[in-house]
Amino acid sequence: MKVTRKNYVRKNSVGVIGILFFSILLSCGVKTPQGKNQEFSSERKSLSERNLKRAMEITDHTIAAHFTGSGMRMARFYNPYADTRPDEVGSVWMYTSAIEAVNAILHALQAEKEHGDGTLYNTHFKRYTDQLRELYDNADYYLGTFTLTSYTQTKEWTIYGVNRGRSKGTAKVEGIENVYDDQMWLTRELLESYKLTGEENYLQKAEYLTEYVLDGWDCTIDENGNEVGGIPWGPGYVTKHSCSNGPMVSPLVWLHELYMGKNDEITHRYIDPVDRRTRKTAQMKKSDYYLIFAEKVYDWQKKHLIREDGVYSDMMGGCTPGKPELETIDGVTYRKGVICRDRVGTPLTYNSGTMLSGAADLYRATSYNRYLTDGVALSDATFSFFAKKDREVEGYYSYKIDGFNNWFNGVLMRAYVDFYPRYPEIDSYIDTFQKNLDYGYEHFLHNGFLPSNLLTGWKPDHKENNTEGMFSFSFAAEYAVLARYQLTK
Repeated sequence: MKVTRKNYVRKNSVGVIGILFFSILLSCGVKTPQGKNQEFSSERKSLSERNLKRAMEITDHTIAAHFTGSGMRMARFYNPYADTRPDEVGSVWMYTSAIEAVNAILHALQAEKEHGDGTLYNTHFKRYTDQLRELYDNADYYLGTFTLTSYTQTKEWTIYGVNRGRSKGTAKVEGIENVYDDQMWLTRELLESYKLTGEENYLQKAEYLTEYVLDGWDCTIDENGNEVGGIPWGPGYVTKHSCSNGPMVSPLVWLHELYMGKNDEITHRYIDPVDRRTRKTAQMKKSDYYLIFAEKVYDWQKKHLIREDGVYSDMMGGCTPGKPELETIDGVTYRKGVICRDRVGTPLTYNSGTMLSGAADLYRATSYNRYLTDGVALSDATFSFFAKKDREVEGYYSYKIDGFNNWFNGVLMRAYVDFYPRYPEIDSYIDTFQKNLDYGYEHFLHNGFLPSNLLTGWKPDHKENNTEGMFSFSFAAEYAVLARYQLTK
């Protein structure tokens, strides 16, 4: 008997899935004595601990090699054979990958403790929370302040620029010097850090960046009286990207969950759908506001960017106007709405991954079956599209690693882990990442570093073996996520 997509979508409660899975085991003649369960548990615990130790090893080496000085200036590249760092400084997105790795390690340490072994937690948790605090403190080198005219208001913002400034708070952030997705990745990590440490300033920063991102939501009204929707890549752009929408879905759900049952309110800014021009405000409960926007962002991306083969395109282009423009309404200046008509761009793993994680979180928050259906279909479609068996090493699945794909792939792996409780067959997809990491670690680890290609290794000319800091952090984060997964699946 095979568990099919239809089975999982129809029988969507955790309890029913568990019963179904147990019935499958019995129908196949599989016996599950207590001793065997303990053996499986012991194996998973051992694998989890090994994954976690490797995550810490890679992270520690990467921080030591890529960050210099009290301000933690991040070198984008490092050569572990030559012990050299080219001059290029990492962008804020690359810098955030270090925070991601540390958060993932803290989650895994916490899981180890919750499952009865606090040894690693007691040794390392405080060390990594201190590291986290230092990373956030020095992320301020990417902060800058500017005034933005958006669809509903003109306001001064202090947000993160693409590039590092000479001192804290002096980064260039106007126009194309900042993008919304950078704020989204930081929002995600700030919320993870808040859940791990309870430090209120992480939550406050996450909500501030969320306010900035949603200020970029195109709330202008189309000819049918509906919001145009979508968030452009940044305030200096008109194209609307998967990467400037999908990454915000999960953080919005998390904020909804944090404020469930509380009376905290927020100001909702919008445009009157009747006259299509008047800017209005209304007070809403935060829990409702964040969930509404999570669903709106998810729905916009699904409507405009999903392809016939079930994965997501890169962006909506063919936009009118072709550059950011302003308009004056009742004597007040606002940003003009943007209509984009062309779905373009090569599918990338992270653009589908953020929507898969979003579907998992929205299903948990709402119990709406459409998110379960979407997630199962997207899980299968992404693996079919992106994973290629036997391309480089027999018995292993290869994923594209050109450009920034190594980091993108980590987002997809995390999404598989997020969706696993709703679709356990996804375990085989997750296992391809475990196998690839282990192959790279066991065959090619050099001075604490893994090569960009985990299956083919380092280049013969060691002068060409510069590693991307964000790739090393991504490998570490994957190992840490897998450590937690082995304990909790």
